[in-house]
Amino acid sequence: MQSQKLEEEIRKITDNFSEDDFIYEFLIAFGFTKMSIKRLREGNSNLSKKENQLIIKNKLFYEYTLNNDLYSLIDGLKNDSSTYTHKPRFIIVNNPKQLLAIDTKTKETLAVELNELYKHTDFFLPWTGKEKYVAQQENPADVKAAEKMAHIYDEIVKINPTLIKENPHVLNIFLTRILFCFFAEDTGIFEEDIFTKTIVNHTEDDGSDLADVLSILFKSLDKKDNEKEIHPSFVQDFPYVNGKLFKDEIAIPKLNAKVRKLMIECGGQDWKEINPDIFGSMFQAVSVAEVRSGLGQHYTSVPNIMKVIEPLFLNDLREEFEKAETEKKLRKLLDRIYNLKIFDPACGSGNFLIIAYKQLRLLEMQIIKKIEEVTGKQQLMLSQLQLNQFYGIEIDDFACEIARLSLWLAEHQMNRKFRDLFGNCKPTLPLSQSGNIVCGNATRLDWEEVCPKGTKGLTHKKMEQMTLIELEQYRQMELQGTEYEVYILGNPPYAGAKKQTPHQRLDMDYLCNSQIIQSKNIDYIFSWFSKATRYIDNSSLIKFAFVSTNSICQGEQVPLAWPAILNTAYEIFFAHRSFKWSNNAKNEAGVTCIIIGIQAINKTTSKVIYIDNQSELVQKINPYLIDYKNLYIFKQTSHFKFSRNDIR
Repeated sequence: MQSQKLEEEIRKITDNFSEDDFIYEFLIAFGFTKMSIKRLREGNSNLSKKENQLIIKNKLFYEYTLNNDLYSLIDGLKNDSSTYTHKPRFIIVNNPKQLLAIDTKTKETLAVELNELYKHTDFFLPWTGKEKYVAQQENPADVKAAEKMAHIYDEIVKINPTLIKENPHVLNIFLTRILFCFFAEDTGIFEEDIFTKTIVNHTEDDGSDLADVLSILFKSLDKKDNEKEIHPSFVQDFPYVNGKLFKDEIAIPKLNAKVRKLMIECGGQDWKEINPDIFGSMFQAVSVAEVRSGLGQHYTSVPNIMKVIEPLFLNDLREEFEKAETEKKLRKLLDRIYNLKIFDPACGSGNFLIIAYKQLRLLEMQIIKKIEEVTGKQQLMLSQLQLNQFYGIEIDDFACEIARLSLWLAEHQMNRKFRDLFGNCKPTLPLSQSGNIVCGNATRLDWEEVCPKGTKGLTHKKMEQMTLIELEQYRQMELQGTEYEVYILGNPPYAGAKKQTPHQRLDMDYLCNSQIIQSKNIDYIFSWFSKATRYIDNSSLIKFAFVSTNSICQGEQVPLAWPAILNTAYEIFFAHRSFKWSNNAKNEAGVTCIIIGIQAINKTTSKVIYIDNQSELVQKINPYLIDYKNLYIFKQTSHFKFSRNDIR
């Protein structure tokens, strides 16, 4: 739901306040169905029998009063254990003039006059499936885990001085495997603490046999139970993992007492609260600074990722969900979700893909819950959203490994949420195929080979990797002429024409020679814009949105590069004006960025420019307009121009 529309609804509710209707109208504004509200009014699904009190499992503990002392009331509820019996996300109390609320997950509080409530709709956004990520950005568990992994990395490099130069892939694989094991023993994938106990109980204090024990364990994790007899008894209780994470045998680097001590300390962390999207920050923490800078990596915070995925595709799916009032329409929306693809051709450690996956899983759960409400029956459904609907290209080997691992971990976390809500979920082990993450140079690779646009684009290489069931699904869709919705997104590397590395200049020469771009004096990031535009190929089912420095919408960059992109077939359909970049990295990137979304021309689609938390509809967006400073010109501008003078 768009924030402006939500604010208008809440303002209307508070302006016409009714003590009998307020809370029900408030819940409807946040996406609760009219049928579920009807049941609440009738008392059938209200878990409280007390007058003026409403309890909804996992959602709300609400009480209305005429008393002016709301603070005493909410303090009493907050400190009463019975308040949490049904695990409410929010505790809310109000009288005709004021409302107090507590978010039981983030511990945030809200105290507001009712006529000002519309200004604070973001406080209750978790009801819409849009989680507030403030706590994640400041999660001390994430920071400590990143630092400890960095210490392990540094010590291994110190005692294996030639490893980075001669075989960095070995170190990358090793680190992703131990990351998985730490997470697995704290989240129910493995027996609790079994990995850390194995290190403590079955290796020498000096670490002399640590590499040998881990080598045996890693081999065992790729074996089914009936194949484990040849391995020592201490690995017999570890399950079969699959997913290719432990398939390839590697020569584990030399390890010592300090590495052993650091790994045991890592095992002492509570990995349940680690967010897979923070693994990009881990990657930065354990990477060589010079390499990181050369790759042009920027590690993206969740709120910034949401600025991309919401207007690109998520808002549209949510709006379809809000309008769907029948089982048929809800199941049709599920089919739509199961037949879309998310593609990040500069995926780094996978943050955009992870957040997109998690948001789609949350929406899927909302849809299934609504089907239960509409039909009045429990649905014995499991999630059908597959990791192989997510595609990425990344030039750095370590980042690829982290992206694959993080997607697995995100799937496990969302499966646990699904189980908490519906009582069952897909088994985590053995791991299924992870996201389709390809290690390579995105400016040179054929994007259709990486992410086929439709059934006819399925390559033989992809077919060899698919199960018989997946192949049959593809064949059935091909017979029906099915095409996929594809959403391309990400944060490609930046480099001005004069700041490009020799390799980047060669990439730009390659693109110029292929006549994608006609000038060599443009920013490196335009290669992603150009290749994405060619990938669309006039399809109405494919759109893309990239984060970029605002320089591409300034000065000579506009006439040099944008005409090749915004020809008669394509248009900018949304953009975020300049804002300071913030992220979860240990050292934040201090750059000024914009976000630009492009599609095949669609006269029925609204064009939107976002400024901070506000938005303006425009007839047409041109590049100069995105970085122009005065909002009043938006409504006056209707044609694409290449001069600032043309938009005054």
